[in-house]
Amino acid sequence: MASRPRPGDSHRVPISSSRRPAWAGRNYSLLTAAAVVTNLGSNGALVAAAFAVLEAGGDGGDVGLVAAARTLPLVLFLLIGGAVADRLPRHHVMVAANALNCVSQALFAVLVLTGDPLLWQMMLLAALGGIGQAFFGPAAEGMLMSSVQGEQAGRAFALFRMAMSGAGLGGAALGGAMVAAMGPGWVLAADAAAFAVAGALRAFLDVGHIPPREPGGGLLADLREGWQEFAGRPWLWGIVVQFSIANAVVAAADAVYGPLVARDHLGGAGPWGLALGAFGAGTVAGALLMTRWKPRRLLLAGTLCVFPLALPSAALAVPVPIGVLFVVMFVAGATVEVFGVSWMTALHQEIPEAKLSRVTAYDWFGSVAFVPLATAAAGPAEDAFGRTAALWGCAGLVVLVTAAVLCVPDVRNLRRRTTPVAKGATERPSADAERPVGGLG
Repeated sequence: MASRPRPGDSHRVPISSSRRPAWAGRNYSLLTAAAVVTNLGSNGALVAAAFAVLEAGGDGGDVGLVAAARTLPLVLFLLIGGAVADRLPRHHVMVAANALNCVSQALFAVLVLTGDPLLWQMMLLAALGGIGQAFFGPAAEGMLMSSVQGEQAGRAFALFRMAMSGAGLGGAALGGAMVAAMGPGWVLAADAAAFAVAGALRAFLDVGHIPPREPGGGLLADLREGWQEFAGRPWLWGIVVQFSIANAVVAAADAVYGPLVARDHLGGAGPWGLALGAFGAGTVAGALLMTRWKPRRLLLAGTLCVFPLALPSAALAVPVPIGVLFVVMFVAGATVEVFGVSWMTALHQEIPEAKLSRVTAYDWFGSVAFVPLATAAAGPAEDAFGRTAALWGCAGLVVLVTAAVLCVPDVRNLRRRTTPVAKGATERPSADAERPVGGLG
């Protein structure tokens, strides 16, 4: 990931001829615009899909089955998606995945609008959407990281994530209003249209700055090479293991325990929805902070900011008044976004461009693999230990795994670089390289 301009680089337009900052080149702008469009549609579609199941006569268990039907293919195909995205032009993979998502959501919309969809039909279409996301995600992350250069990468990632979070908030609110006014079918149709628009935008991405992939030994060889890159970096696999547990217990608290606590103590679904909105608003604030703050020890600063992710589970265990819960959720969202931007910046500066999609696929895989198990086990855990104890367990696990990953020296010592990893280099720079004297900033 050279910091100097390269032939075909999206930064070749002189700053005087563009209103964009020098680091916000054509690819970055297209990727951000497309991400905003898809997040507006997809977050509304999550609301619509749940109500489509309920309006077809399903219950909460059926809603969970449709959600699981999307998650399982995502987990199964992520690693393959990463290998494919490092072998083929990434924008082609992204456009193809968007096309699959567009078709699956359009069919889902037609089923809902024209009759009573059957559960297996909705599960099948949700599974197609999960497959599309499995191929899209690693390609999109690799493409985004290759679209920015130099010292402004952290700011670019922060603004990208802020746009995503804002679109997610707006999409959920707009989707809920549209479901109430028009029904879930039209919201699903709007999501299909959003995928079509986003795919069209991504078709214009310029990949001239990405060198052609060298012929490899096949898909399994690519996966092995990606695994070697992943497993050879203790900071990388350590944090992925941390979040495989943290994400799972947070998902269980949010998806299972949170609505139950809201029903029994906080006034129902409305206040709980506002609390989730406060978390989303916090992520926007955290991303805004990271457009200015450049912590020198990237992963130490980011990991310390993961500890507050335990606060929502603890607040639900008490349970605290709804106003306090809003504040807790906002703080958790803001601090975890500090980690998110730091993490993307570390991947950008340390992972060779040709292996980005495979490495991010292993990251995604670890981050979501235990989520279905945790949400499925949440009910039995409540029966066995009680809801309060289960929530304290969720909070404790977040603290435990976060403290454990701080024992990895590379997590504490990895520094922000002014020069990227040399393209094609086989030796990885030490986490202690360019170590200045000073603290986190």
